Amino acid sequence: MHGSNGPSRRGAWGVVIVVLLVGVHLVRGGTQGWVTGGPPQPPTAAAPVHAAALAPPGAPDPLPASRPTRVRVPAVRVDAPVTPVGLDAEGWIDTPPAHEANLAGWFTGAVTPGEKGTAVLVGHVDTPDGRAVFYELGALAKGHRVEIVRQDGRTAVFSVYGTEVVPKDGFPAERIYRAGPHPELRVITCGGGFSRQRGYDGNVVVSARLVEVR
Repeated sequence: MHGSNGPSRRGAWGVVIVVLLVGVHLVRGGTQGWVTGGPPQPPTAAAPVHAAALAPPGAPDPLPASRPTRVRVPAVRVDAPVTPVGLDAEGWIDTPPAHEANLAGWFTGAVTPGEKGTAVLVGHVDTPDGRAVFYELGALAKGHRVEIVRQDGRTAVFSVYGTEVVPKDGFPAERIYRAGPHPELRVITCGGGFSRQRGYDGNVVVSARLVEVR
């Protein structure tokens, strides 16, 4: 993940403020672009609207904090463990180890999934060995579900309302991470154009809202 130089240890709110101010590139870069045509990309469309008024009717109340342990996205066959990630030694948001293809990361500088605010999951699109956990992320569409198993035994179920590709240069952090009054989730991986010199030039960002707790 890319970000800006800065202290590598901050309180949660401090980290979020750094992310918002810098316009951090959440995912450092896929490694291969290894399949002809590359991973699925969302269709070009207007950015999803992040507004409190769009919270689904009957949405559950926010949950207390509890770290995520697993993410499931049935529509694209994702079923993966989740590990905490913070900032690396240079102050950028970190990613799971590149050799762990089926592993997602929860950014500890934001809320846990299901809490009031915006939780963030990240993961690789590919590795030197092939596809990784979020290779198919760009194929998600409105209404698809993202299920987050939490340490407290509850499963927070989010409904997708937007999937987009945003550039790493000029990443719209304030819009992507804006925290509203309802629990939200962003799932992010690499996307856009690919070159072996620079890797992927964008990020696929999936936006979802809490609609169910099991």
